[in-house]
Amino acid sequence: MPHASNIVLCDGPDSPHAFDNIPLQIRNGTLDARCPICLGYGQWNTEIDLVSFRCKRAVCAYCHGAGWIETGGDPVAVPDIVLTPEGYPKWVVNYVAEREADTTPGGAQLTP
Repeated sequence: MPHASNIVLCDGPDSPHAFDNIPLQIRNGTLDARCPICLGYGQWNTEIDLVSFRCKRAVCAYCHGAGWIETGGDPVAVPDIVLTPEGYPKWVVNYVAEREADTTPGGAQLTP
């Protein structure tokens, strides 16, 4: 049985409903300032139903979903997935300089 819906498309973090039903990310102590793009949320809605609040979200490529950024020269931990020699996916954490982290969306192009 279909339900009532009011689907809104969000073009980016500047859209009116971009941060509806998304909590602010907690500062974990290693990062210094809120991300200027996502304002500390780490993600935003790309599509949201204002009746049921079901949504599709996009992760902020600038802060890699952390909601916080490094303002000094400390390396930034960026999670990534690599293939093992056996062909299985494996989670790894890469430490990169702040400037590299800003230009590498999602850490997909990094090597361990």
